[in-house]
Amino acid sequence: MACEKSKILIIGATGYLGKYMVKASVSLGHPTYAYTRPIKPNTDPSKLELHKEYEAMGLTIFQGELDEHEKLVTALRQVDVVVSTLPVPQHLQQLKIINAIKDAGNIKRFIPSEFGDDPERASALPPFEALHENKRVIRRAAEAAGIPYTCVCANSCAAYFVDYLLHPREEREEVVVHGTGEAKGKLASVVFHFWTTNINALVLT
Repeated sequence: MACEKSKILIIGATGYLGKYMVKASVSLGHPTYAYTRPIKPNTDPSKLELHKEYEAMGLTIFQGELDEHEKLVTALRQVDVVVSTLPVPQHLQQLKIINAIKDAGNIKRFIPSEFGDDPERASALPPFEALHENKRVIRRAAEAAGIPYTCVCANSCAAYFVDYLLHPREEREEVVVHGTGEAKGKLASVVFHFWTTNINALVLT
């Protein structure tokens, strides 16, 4: 007898990573759901196209904000697994997801938005350490709520963090470089090191 597929809800489904999660879930035959921001007159046209594409793929789409607790709980009660792909600035918004999962009471597995370094094993200089701390907050909150969760740690891609943390396209008079100043090297070498050493994926349960 074929194993019944889990019903998967993806939060952040119209974002960069969310789009890939949706397609992967559908391709594996899972009944797939998306929780997205409500469509408004000023909604980005690319998001509208994604909604149409998802509907054509057979997704069930719930429109709502993370602040709409009851609406989120209603969506959660229809699925088994929750995958969050919220971007870095919204990591702590996952506390609202955790509260809703706790109230829904039926979720078998929560996968928080991490997909980078493992904050329990890696240390970093600011401002990156602040990202680690946010991830730890989410892990501890899931544990305190008794929610089964899995963190996917795919390590880091320098191309993303150089852009996100340093904003190289912005004009500025000074740039803060953290460290003692003793290590000598060039950014190109650092980028190459990241690319060649951070290519493994680690799944922690």
